[in-house]
Amino acid sequence: MLVAIRLFLFLVLMLALPVQWLALKLRWPLMRKFPVWFHRMVLRILNIRVKILGAPSAADRPLLFVSNHNSWLDIVVLGSTGPLVFIAKSEIARWPLFGTFARLQRSIFVDRAKRHGTGQVNESIAKTLSGGDPVVLFGEGTSSDGNRVLPFRSALLGGLRDAMEENGRGFLQPVSIAYCKFHGIPMGRQHREIAAWYGDTDLVPHLLRVLREGAIDVTVAFGKVMEVAHEDDRKLLSRNVESAVRRLTSLSLAGRPELLDDSVCLAGERR
Repeated sequence: MLVAIRLFLFLVLMLALPVQWLALKLRWPLMRKFPVWFHRMVLRILNIRVKILGAPSAADRPLLFVSNHNSWLDIVVLGSTGPLVFIAKSEIARWPLFGTFARLQRSIFVDRAKRHGTGQVNESIAKTLSGGDPVVLFGEGTSSDGNRVLPFRSALLGGLRDAMEENGRGFLQPVSIAYCKFHGIPMGRQHREIAAWYGDTDLVPHLLRVLREGAIDVTVAFGKVMEVAHEDDRKLLSRNVESAVRRLTSLSLAGRPELLDDSVCLAGERR
Protein backbone atom coordinates (compact mmCIF):
# COMPACT_ATOMS: atom_id res chain seq x y z
CA MET A 1 0.00 0.00 0.00
CA LEU A 2 2.82 2.42 0.91
CA VAL A 3 4.51 1.84 -2.47
CA ALA A 4 1.23 2.54 -4.27
CA ILE A 5 0.71 5.78 -2.34
CA ARG A 6 4.25 6.96 -3.08
CA LEU A 7 3.93 6.06 -6.76
CA PHE A 8 0.68 8.02 -6.93
CA LEU A 9 2.36 11.04 -5.34
CA PHE A 10 5.17 10.76 -7.90
CA LEU A 11 2.64 10.79 -10.73
CA VAL A 12 1.00 13.88 -9.28
CA LEU A 13 4.41 15.56 -8.92
CA MET A 14 5.32 14.81 -12.53
CA LEU A 15 2.33 16.85 -13.68
CA ALA A 16 4.47 19.89 -12.81
CA LEU A 17 7.32 18.92 -15.18
CA PRO A 18 5.96 20.91 -18.16
CA VAL A 19 6.61 24.04 -16.07
CA GLN A 20 10.34 23.28 -16.15
CA TRP A 21 10.22 22.43 -19.86
CA LEU A 22 8.63 25.82 -20.58
CA ALA A 23 11.07 27.62 -18.28
CA LEU A 24 14.00 26.08 -20.19
CA LYS A 25 12.52 27.01 -23.56
CA LEU A 26 11.92 30.61 -22.51
CA ARG A 27 15.08 30.88 -20.37
CA TRP A 28 13.12 31.93 -17.31
CA PRO A 29 15.06 32.21 -14.00
CA LEU A 30 12.64 29.57 -12.73
CA MET A 31 14.62 26.94 -14.66
CA ARG A 32 17.22 27.02 -11.86
CA LYS A 33 14.76 27.06 -8.95
CA PHE A 34 12.25 24.47 -10.15
CA PRO A 35 14.60 21.43 -9.92
CA VAL A 36 15.46 22.34 -6.31
CA TRP A 37 11.77 22.35 -5.39
CA PHE A 38 11.16 19.13 -7.34
CA HIS A 39 14.00 17.26 -5.61
CA ARG A 40 12.82 18.41 -2.19
CA MET A 41 9.33 17.08 -2.95
CA VAL A 42 10.81 13.73 -4.02
CA LEU A 43 12.74 13.50 -0.75
CA ARG A 44 9.55 14.13 1.20
CA ILE A 45 7.72 11.42 -0.73
CA LEU A 46 10.54 8.93 -0.11
CA ASN A 47 10.88 9.97 3.56
CA ILE A 48 14.57 10.77 3.15
CA ARG A 49 16.06 13.33 5.53
CA VAL A 50 19.12 15.36 4.54
CA LYS A 51 21.50 16.82 7.10
CA ILE A 52 23.79 19.50 5.67
CA LEU A 53 27.20 20.24 7.18
CA GLY A 54 28.95 23.36 5.98
CA ALA A 55 27.54 25.28 3.04
CA PRO A 56 27.89 25.49 -0.73
CA SER A 57 29.86 28.55 -1.69
CA ALA A 58 27.58 31.38 -2.76
CA ALA A 59 30.24 33.75 -4.09
CA ASP A 60 33.07 31.77 -5.72
CA ARG A 61 32.64 31.38 -9.48
CA PRO A 62 33.32 29.48 -11.67
CA LEU A 63 32.67 26.70 -9.13
CA LEU A 64 32.98 22.95 -9.64
CA PHE A 65 31.58 20.68 -6.92
CA VAL A 66 33.45 17.36 -6.79
CA SER A 67 31.60 14.63 -4.93
CA ASN A 68 31.69 10.94 -4.17
CA HIS A 69 28.95 8.81 -5.75
CA ASN A 70 26.80 6.12 -4.12
CA SER A 71 23.47 5.95 -5.89
CA TRP A 72 20.91 7.51 -8.19
CA LEU A 73 19.63 9.03 -4.95
CA ASP A 74 22.68 11.32 -4.92
CA ILE A 75 21.08 13.39 -7.70
CA VAL A 76 17.97 13.99 -5.64
CA VAL A 77 19.91 14.66 -2.44
CA LEU A 78 22.39 17.13 -3.95
CA GLY A 79 19.77 18.64 -6.23
CA SER A 80 17.75 19.60 -3.16
CA THR A 81 20.57 21.76 -1.74
CA GLY A 82 20.46 24.46 -4.42
CA PRO A 83 20.60 25.22 -8.16
CA LEU A 84 23.30 23.23 -9.95
CA VAL A 85 24.08 21.23 -13.09
CA PHE A 86 25.19 17.59 -13.12
CA ILE A 87 27.68 15.80 -15.33
CA ALA A 88 26.09 12.47 -16.30
CA LYS A 89 27.07 9.49 -18.42
CA SER A 90 25.53 9.57 -21.89
CA GLU A 91 23.53 6.35 -21.38
CA ILE A 92 21.27 8.14 -18.90
CA ALA A 93 19.98 10.41 -21.66
CA ARG A 94 18.40 7.31 -23.27
CA TRP A 95 16.83 5.92 -20.09
CA PRO A 96 13.03 6.11 -19.83
CA LEU A 97 11.92 8.85 -17.44
CA PHE A 98 15.37 9.29 -15.84
CA GLY A 99 16.67 10.65 -19.14
CA THR A 100 13.88 13.22 -19.16
CA PHE A 101 14.69 14.20 -15.58
CA ALA A 102 18.37 14.61 -16.47
CA ARG A 103 17.63 16.84 -19.47
CA LEU A 104 15.24 18.99 -17.46
CA GLN A 105 18.04 19.35 -14.89
CA ARG A 106 20.25 20.73 -17.74
CA SER A 107 22.72 17.86 -17.27
CA ILE A 108 25.92 17.68 -19.31
CA PHE A 109 26.26 14.21 -20.86
CA VAL A 110 29.64 12.55 -21.32
CA ASP A 111 30.35 9.44 -23.40
CA ARG A 112 33.05 7.61 -21.49
CA ALA A 113 33.68 5.27 -24.44
CA LYS A 114 34.89 8.16 -26.64
CA ARG A 115 38.18 9.47 -25.34
CA HIS A 116 38.32 12.14 -28.03
CA GLY A 117 35.00 13.50 -26.78
CA THR A 118 36.47 14.73 -23.49
CA GLY A 119 37.48 18.07 -25.03
CA GLN A 120 33.96 18.73 -26.26
CA VAL A 121 32.51 17.84 -22.86
CA ASN A 122 35.04 20.13 -21.17
CA GLU A 123 33.86 22.95 -23.44
CA SER A 124 30.26 22.35 -22.32
CA ILE A 125 31.34 22.31 -18.69
CA ALA A 126 33.34 25.51 -19.19
CA LYS A 127 30.37 27.25 -20.84
CA THR A 128 28.07 26.31 -17.96
CA LEU A 129 30.61 27.33 -15.32
CA SER A 130 31.30 30.64 -17.05
CA GLY A 131 27.56 31.34 -17.04
CA GLY A 132 27.63 31.23 -13.23
CA ASP A 133 26.03 27.83 -12.70
CA PRO A 134 27.87 25.47 -10.33
CA VAL A 135 28.55 22.06 -11.89
CA VAL A 136 28.66 18.73 -10.04
CA LEU A 137 31.29 16.17 -11.01
CA PHE A 138 31.20 12.72 -9.43
CA GLY A 139 34.93 12.27 -9.05
CA GLU A 140 34.95 8.47 -9.00
CA GLY A 141 33.32 8.23 -12.42
CA THR A 142 31.03 5.46 -11.12
CA SER A 143 29.04 4.64 -8.00
CA SER A 144 30.45 2.75 -5.00
CA ASP A 145 28.91 0.55 -2.30
CA GLY A 146 28.61 3.59 -0.02
CA ASN A 147 31.15 2.29 2.49
CA ARG A 148 34.20 3.79 0.81
CA VAL A 149 35.39 6.41 -1.65
CA LEU A 150 36.92 5.09 -4.87
CA PRO A 151 39.94 6.75 -6.54
CA PHE A 152 39.02 9.96 -8.37
CA ARG A 153 39.52 10.51 -12.10
CA SER A 154 41.07 13.79 -13.16
CA ALA A 155 40.09 14.09 -16.84
CA LEU A 156 36.97 16.24 -16.47
CA LEU A 157 38.70 18.74 -14.22
CA GLY A 158 39.82 20.17 -17.55
CA GLY A 159 36.40 21.78 -17.86
CA LEU A 160 37.24 24.06 -14.95
CA ARG A 161 40.58 24.95 -16.53
CA ASP A 162 38.82 25.86 -19.78
CA ALA A 163 36.42 28.10 -17.85
CA MET A 164 39.40 29.81 -16.26
CA GLU A 165 40.60 30.92 -19.70
CA GLU A 166 37.69 33.36 -19.69
CA ASN A 167 37.37 34.11 -15.98
CA GLY A 168 41.03 34.10 -14.92
CA ARG A 169 40.43 31.90 -11.87
CA GLY A 170 38.38 28.93 -10.74
CA PHE A 171 37.26 27.11 -7.62
CA LEU A 172 36.75 23.51 -6.50
CA GLN A 173 34.55 22.55 -3.56
CA PRO A 174 34.71 18.99 -2.18
CA VAL A 175 31.33 17.48 -1.33
CA SER A 176 30.60 14.29 0.58
CA ILE A 177 27.38 12.26 0.49
CA ALA A 178 27.06 9.65 3.25
CA TYR A 179 23.99 7.48 3.87
CA CYS A 180 24.10 7.04 7.63
CA LYS A 181 20.81 5.84 9.12
CA PHE A 182 17.85 3.64 8.27
CA HIS A 183 14.67 4.16 10.33
CA GLY A 184 16.79 6.20 12.74
CA ILE A 185 19.31 3.39 13.35
CA PRO A 186 22.92 3.57 12.09
CA MET A 187 23.07 1.57 8.85
CA GLY A 188 26.40 -0.16 9.25
CA ARG A 189 28.28 -1.63 6.29
CA GLN A 190 25.86 -4.51 5.78
CA HIS A 191 22.84 -2.26 5.33
CA ARG A 192 24.40 0.45 3.16
CA GLU A 193 23.09 -1.28 0.04
CA ILE A 194 19.62 -0.08 0.98
CA ALA A 195 20.69 3.32 -0.37
CA ALA A 196 23.69 2.47 -2.57
CA TRP A 197 23.08 1.55 -6.21
CA TYR A 198 26.23 0.20 -7.82
CA GLY A 199 27.78 -2.59 -9.87
CA ASP A 200 25.23 -4.86 -11.55
CA THR A 201 22.34 -3.91 -9.26
CA ASP A 202 19.16 -3.53 -11.31
CA LEU A 203 17.62 -0.08 -11.13
CA VAL A 204 13.93 -0.96 -10.92
CA PRO A 205 14.17 -3.39 -7.95
CA HIS A 206 16.38 -0.91 -6.11
CA LEU A 207 13.96 1.93 -6.83
CA LEU A 208 11.03 -0.15 -5.59
CA ARG A 209 12.92 -1.05 -2.42
CA VAL A 210 13.53 2.62 -1.66
CA LEU A 211 9.87 3.36 -2.38
CA ARG A 212 8.80 0.55 -0.06
CA GLU A 213 11.16 1.21 2.85
CA GLY A 214 12.32 4.86 2.74
CA ALA A 215 13.23 6.37 6.12
CA ILE A 216 16.86 7.06 5.16
CA ASP A 217 19.07 9.71 6.75
CA VAL A 218 21.86 11.15 4.61
CA THR A 219 24.60 13.62 5.50
CA VAL A 220 25.89 16.09 2.89
CA ALA A 221 29.12 17.82 3.89
CA PHE A 222 30.51 20.77 1.91
CA GLY A 223 34.27 21.04 2.33
CA LYS A 224 36.57 24.05 2.18
CA VAL A 225 36.68 25.75 -1.21
CA MET A 226 39.95 25.40 -3.10
CA GLU A 227 41.05 28.23 -5.37
CA VAL A 228 42.65 26.87 -8.52
CA ALA A 229 45.35 28.50 -10.63
CA HIS A 230 45.52 27.73 -14.34
CA GLU A 231 48.98 26.21 -14.03
CA ASP A 232 48.00 23.85 -11.19
CA ASP A 233 48.57 20.17 -11.90
CA ARG A 234 45.26 18.49 -12.68
CA LYS A 235 46.20 15.13 -11.15
CA LEU A 236 47.44 16.77 -7.97
CA LEU A 237 44.18 18.72 -7.70
CA SER A 238 42.27 15.49 -8.14
CA ARG A 239 44.23 13.81 -5.33
CA ASN A 240 43.71 16.79 -3.02
CA VAL A 241 39.96 16.96 -3.53
CA GLU A 242 39.72 13.16 -3.23
CA SER A 243 41.52 13.32 0.11
CA ALA A 244 39.10 16.00 1.35
CA VAL A 245 36.01 14.03 0.25
CA ARG A 246 37.42 10.86 1.78
CA ARG A 247 37.83 12.58 5.18
CA LEU A 248 34.37 14.15 5.05
CA THR A 249 32.80 10.81 4.15
CA SER A 250 34.62 8.67 6.70
CA LEU A 251 33.75 10.99 9.60
CA SER A 252 30.13 11.31 8.47
CA LEU A 253 29.75 7.52 8.24
CA ALA A 254 31.37 7.13 11.65
CA GLY A 255 28.81 9.51 13.16
CA ARG A 256 31.49 12.02 14.18
CA PRO A 257 30.36 15.26 12.47
CA GLU A 258 31.80 17.32 15.33
CA LEU A 259 35.27 16.44 14.00
CA LEU A 260 34.46 18.11 10.67
CA ASP A 261 34.39 21.68 12.02
CA ASP A 262 37.79 22.46 10.51
CA SER A 263 36.99 20.72 7.22
CA VAL A 264 33.65 22.19 6.16
CA CYS A 265 32.93 25.53 4.53
CA LEU A 266 30.94 27.85 6.76
CA ALA A 267 28.30 30.11 5.22
CA GLY A 268 29.84 33.43 4.29
CA GLU A 269 33.38 32.18 4.89
CA ARG A 270 36.08 33.68 2.70
CA ARG A 271 39.68 32.67 2.24
